[in-house]
Amino acid sequence: MNRIKTVMLLAALTALFLFIGQALGGRTGLIIAIVFTGLMNFASYWWSDKIVLRMYGAQEISESDAPDLFRIVRELALRGSMPMPKVYIIPEETPNAFATGRNPQHAAVAVTQGLLQLLSREELSGVIAHELGHVRNRDTLIMTVAATIAGALSHLATMAMWGAFLGGRSDDDDDGGSPLGGLLSIILAPIAAALIQMAISRSREFMADEEGARLSGNPLALASALRKIESWSQRLPIHSGSPATAHLFIINPFSGGGMMSLFSTHPSTEARIERLEEMARQGIAMTAR
Repeated sequence: MNRIKTVMLLAALTALFLFIGQALGGRTGLIIAIVFTGLMNFASYWWSDKIVLRMYGAQEISESDAPDLFRIVRELALRGSMPMPKVYIIPEETPNAFATGRNPQHAAVAVTQGLLQLLSREELSGVIAHELGHVRNRDTLIMTVAATIAGALSHLATMAMWGAFLGGRSDDDDDGGSPLGGLLSIILAPIAAALIQMAISRSREFMADEEGARLSGNPLALASALRKIESWSQRLPIHSGSPATAHLFIINPFSGGGMMSLFSTHPSTEARIERLEEMARQGIAMTAR
């Protein structure tokens, strides 16, 4: 269901993009927005792993540095028929983890020092399996596509706003859209795009939880790890990084409540735990696909 939901949300984001382009008219501005945002996200797709690892001061380790962690990553990668990713430790007391890299051949898994101190071996295996699930599902690629479309929408709305301030529309724009449609598009397009982009991110988290439970063979251990990380993250906030990277982490270290949950990159931890516990109750075969 989450795979179908992702496809539907991407289709909705694309349809919104085409609709806004029609409402605003400006074909030239549409092309500029696509090219500009596409170039930005192309660079992000190829080099974001290095940028984010440096942002959090992550240090690559070898097996001699952290043999237990390294062994867990290697065992799970072998079980999932995946290449061995690079392993990093982040010098943060906040328990958390993320995976990055443009494909399984160029992947990295990073965990904080606080995570290693907090979790049992079974819980740590569940977290690592979740992150490898992101790698296996190529979530970096999917989120880059979503970010490209959403970013182009935002740029298009911004250009339309400045165009309206500086003298209205060009002759090329006469064939498409009404002034009211253009105004609504300028106001609502970035909000709608952000909501859909965040919904895609939340659906990928559910998929990674399921993948991690199957890969580790222990959904309850992953559920226990999520519960601990959520609790400690609220008491011990992360000190480095940026909210722009929140979608990478297993638990959002920059989360907010209330209406902000609509823009959250993660589903609620309670909902994730419930799904994992349901997997355990149903006795779903925990084997890597």
